[in-house]
Amino acid sequence: MEHPRIGLALGSGGARGFAHLGVIKVLKDEGIPIHLIAGSSMGALVGSFYGAGIDMERLYKLSTAFKRKYFLDFTVPKMGFIAGKKVKEFIKVFTHGKNIEDLTIPLGIVATDLLTGEKVVFKNGPVADAVRASISIPGIFVPEKSNGRILVDGGVSDRVPVSVAKEMGADIVIAVDVSMVKRNAEITSIYDVIMQSIDIMQTEIINHREVAADIMLRPPVEIYSSRAFTNIEELILLGEQETKKHLDQIKKVIEQWKG
Repeated sequence: MEHPRIGLALGSGGARGFAHLGVIKVLKDEGIPIHLIAGSSMGALVGSFYGAGIDMERLYKLSTAFKRKYFLDFTVPKMGFIAGKKVKEFIKVFTHGKNIEDLTIPLGIVATDLLTGEKVVFKNGPVADAVRASISIPGIFVPEKSNGRILVDGGVSDRVPVSVAKEMGADIVIAVDVSMVKRNAEITSIYDVIMQSIDIMQTEIINHREVAADIMLRPPVEIYSSRAFTNIEELILLGEQETKKHLDQIKKVIEQWKG
């Protein structure tokens, strides 16, 4: 019997994106194949680590040891506070310097062209360059330059890239949205101002644009900050729990496709 190609669309959401790992783990444990991944921002980072063949146990360990200091290389702010060389090196090391086309599964990495407003999808070339572009939060990270383009965060143009997963050939798309507004968040720095503003704008956009995923997972991560890498175990667990809650629905959609 023919099987559907299952695509994951992993959304942006800063630190909350660690919930994506919990989603991937449960799908793997349940024997639900992941044939391709489309990722925006943190979704691209998680997707690239998984696609580089790092096993789940190591990915869990790596995430819980993740600290902001690993990627904060502050610069004199002209186009952003963080130069981003440190984080690019970090990505390069953990994806073994691979190109996107060398990963174990097809990966589409979404960034946004700041000059034209277009969505840019990387499907080949160095993983580290594409992910670095995709996580370039405007005003925080210095934009990534590539082929004459000035690139910023994928979440600006496509927060949960379901359409990209479909373009890549997915018959069934499981989408994961981790970018909710933390109400009454503590705003104490310019970093907080920018991150909270982006969260609000993206939530508004997605409220007005129905995302046509077959299954939409929304781990309840809004109580956690998108910028504090301090509750990673809890975030992963929320991803696991949300996926387990939808397992019957996921299996049903797969069975219906087989028809």
